[in-house]
Amino acid sequence: MKALVYGGPGIKSWIDVPDPVIQNPTDVIVRLDTTTICGTDLHILKGDVPAVTPGRILGHEGVGKITEVGSSVTNLKVGDRVIISCIKSCGSCANCKMGLYSHCLGDEGASGIGWVFGHLIDGTQAEYVRVPYAENSLYKLPASVTDEEGLMLSDIFPTGFEIGVQYGGVKPGDVVAVIGAGPVGLAAIATAGLYGAAKIIAIDLDLNRLEKSREFGATDTVLSGTATWKAEVMAMTDGAGVDVSIEAVGVPTTFTMATEIVRPGGHVANVGVHGKEVPLHLESLWIQNIFISMGLVNTNTTPMLLKLIESKKLPAHKMVTHRFTFDQFMEAYDTFGRAAETKALKVAIAR
Repeated sequence: MKALVYGGPGIKSWIDVPDPVIQNPTDVIVRLDTTTICGTDLHILKGDVPAVTPGRILGHEGVGKITEVGSSVTNLKVGDRVIISCIKSCGSCANCKMGLYSHCLGDEGASGIGWVFGHLIDGTQAEYVRVPYAENSLYKLPASVTDEEGLMLSDIFPTGFEIGVQYGGVKPGDVVAVIGAGPVGLAAIATAGLYGAAKIIAIDLDLNRLEKSREFGATDTVLSGTATWKAEVMAMTDGAGVDVSIEAVGVPTTFTMATEIVRPGGHVANVGVHGKEVPLHLESLWIQNIFISMGLVNTNTTPMLLKLIESKKLPAHKMVTHRFTFDQFMEAYDTFGRAAETKALKVAIAR
């Protein structure tokens, strides 16, 4: 089969590799119909994730059909159309029983680490993928949900909702600021309304993404490249600061921004993947009585979010801006890597 293989920092190639095979009774093999590229993949290619070694097939998002099942798999069958979760879940360990799938203790990849696809085991940017703990790590896709809509549930919608909105403690009537209107930030914007946010402020350097954010539920936008960005946000809150500040970029500057606009007693929810040290100014933050949260998505809300997408309550269909075929993988990476120029949000790569 063909796959997108990591060759070390800055090196990737779409090449022939051996087909995956069943290794454990709980495995299935999925034939990928549609996959995509995540900002985390770009972090890997920059060398920010040293656990990813040369030779690894990248990718942790995808939709496809099951072609083979392990001997102990009973709830899935060949031909089922499924969403591949970015997080493994054995379903039986202490952490999985608490819904903390991100720290599944199953030994696939590494015990205690839920993100294994494209990280510690071969991922989904390929024609086929082996899925461990399949009955707990795959979700059957209803016929009424498109591949592209389902693809948004592999990672970005659960991430934005769980780590941004839920961890951020969004409540009815809250003012929420989302710094970074990329795919995960837009997912946080789209799901903040589920918990009754009264005002959702999108903050970004890119005017195109700010315009797009209104389609996902942003009530206000602020261009962060201006000298007045902070004053604009504070003016929207009568000088108090936002109730919940969601960082969805993953660079030191945006995390600091998130801490500067939150009100006393408010919450900073870090969603971004950071590849560099980030200053935490406790000398000024300690007296503000703020809460800071962060984490890796658990994907335990995927079934609920799938129901909302099926009933057209979440605008998942608006997330894909560029479409490619598998033989255009390198072009897809180029387009996604130059998102500011190409106006790319999510790219869909299909057979």
